[in-house]
Amino acid sequence: MVDVGFICEGDTEVKIVKSGAFQKLLAESALQCVSPIEDADGNGNLLPHNIREKRVTLTKAGARTIFVLTDLDNDASVSDARQRIGEHSDQCIVVAVREAEAWFLADSATLSALLGKPIYVDYPEQELKPFETIRRLFLAQTGRGVGTKPILARRMLKYGFTIENAARHPNCPSANYFLTKLQTLASAN
Repeated sequence: MVDVGFICEGDTEVKIVKSGAFQKLLAESALQCVSPIEDADGNGNLLPHNIREKRVTLTKAGARTIFVLTDLDNDASVSDARQRIGEHSDQCIVVAVREAEAWFLADSATLSALLGKPIYVDYPEQELKPFETIRRLFLAQTGRGVGTKPILARRMLKYGFTIENAARHPNCPSANYFLTKLQTLASAN
């Protein structure tokens, strides 16, 4: 069993990591999530001097690898996001293109279950504001909104969202990258 730690940009990523489905994926991969799951409370807080203490806490808890989950947000590229956060040999930075909510758009099965009709978004990571796209879908299909991002995350997880579903989408490379990094870590041990 390999102990892994997580530093998350915000509440959506924390909810994904804490979810039963994600914890099951880790266990099936012989990976174990160490506590606490760190919440950076925003993209702007994912700077080397801000996450140093979080990294130390996770390392002391036994994490051999630390995953940093963030959104691209206003960074010009994935490389810029990685540079802003700072690279470490025991760290894997996963950058969701635009926002982590694009992963929800990529999980057609869960969106379809939630909305009661087939939903498929061709290019979820090209949506400028994935949360707003989901909000529009909900309004059009149900006449109601989705509330806040944390409420949406809870609903998506309740209805079956998994990173594996998102990674299966042919146009969601960041979810695929995340899943591949987890699988690679598992197979290396």
